[in-house]
Amino acid sequence: MSRAFLVVMDSVGIGGAPDADQFFNGDVPDTGANTLAHIAQACAEGRAEEGRTGPLHLPNLDALGLGAAVRLASGETTPGLDAEPAGLWGYAREHSPGKDTPSGHWELAGLPVPWDWHYFPNTVPAFPAELSRAAAEAAGTEGILGDCHASGTAIIAELGAEHMRTGWPICYTSADSVFQIAAHEESFGLERMLDMCRALAPRLHKMKVGRVIARPFVGTPETGFERTTNRKDFAILPPAPVLTNWVQDAGRRVHAVGKIGDIFSMQGIDTLRKGSDAQLMQHLSDLMDEAEECSLTFANFVEFDSLYGHRRDISGYARALEWFDREIGDILKKLHPGDLLLLTADHGNDPSWTGTDHTREQVPVLIAGQGAGQIGQVDFADIAASIAHHLNIPAQGPGRNFL
Repeated sequence: MSRAFLVVMDSVGIGGAPDADQFFNGDVPDTGANTLAHIAQACAEGRAEEGRTGPLHLPNLDALGLGAAVRLASGETTPGLDAEPAGLWGYAREHSPGKDTPSGHWELAGLPVPWDWHYFPNTVPAFPAELSRAAAEAAGTEGILGDCHASGTAIIAELGAEHMRTGWPICYTSADSVFQIAAHEESFGLERMLDMCRALAPRLHKMKVGRVIARPFVGTPETGFERTTNRKDFAILPPAPVLTNWVQDAGRRVHAVGKIGDIFSMQGIDTLRKGSDAQLMQHLSDLMDEAEECSLTFANFVEFDSLYGHRRDISGYARALEWFDREIGDILKKLHPGDLLLLTADHGNDPSWTGTDHTREQVPVLIAGQGAGQIGQVDFADIAASIAHHLNIPAQGPGRNFL
């Protein structure tokens, strides 16, 4: 027994979800979406040449079994990903009724979501009048802007100037169970926006809306607007203990990297490190050196999803994957004897798909430090149970150990 590192490649799905026909991007079901396979196919066909070129090149992830996992999960081809796996590999299937961050991460941490999330209708307005009034009251304004389904970057470009002129916050949602607030860090104020989120979160959580998300941005109408790294998610509390609690309750240390602290409302977490994905990779590298024996490090790399998946940017997503692969090669060299590093995802976000929302997909399970072999199809909750087994602590929930 040694340490455990659970790393979520946010939205790196591998297709094949058997219930994808029940999840939609607009009016189009997610049947057939496959984030990784479709990126690999686009690269091989010369359709992802912005800032990179040629077939998708992921030698470290492929050696752990990424290409094999895609083929096993969905039967789709992945040009350039054909290595003989040298790690434990397979794929995981989610049972919770969602395709977003809380659903995926809670179940990866051993707790399938025990209710149906509340989603706002794709209408204008999207929010009940009393909720819009509460949002304006929390902001100290006469009203709100937006009140619709929207892409975060698009609605900032559309309404940023009016927001700066009126002072009204931009409130919007998506196909996920979220209430998002975009505001200018300087003219509106970052702390004012966070206070607004804190005031609204209890009301929205009572409605079973999974997250209230602060989306700060900077810039001017003349130069354009850009979101900052000061995003904060105010997530509903898990209704039962999850992996982080299990580890902490056993007297072990838990280190969170990225938005993990927000997702679990800091429950069962000892330290938190945030930043851009490049900064998060440095934090992960540091924890490979510093994390205590028998500790858990739980990391999320969000920019696959936030910068490229939602924006349907195939080239950008491919660049991010290739960057991540190079960096994870250095991380793998830092594993101690007995360490477990498990790479997975929380949902899909196929950049070749219609719409701008997540896609319902299965996800890879790639394990370094524990030998080689195929684990086949597992459940999301099995990942938590297996990490608990590795750390020799009691597991809760429905998961089974596959190690």
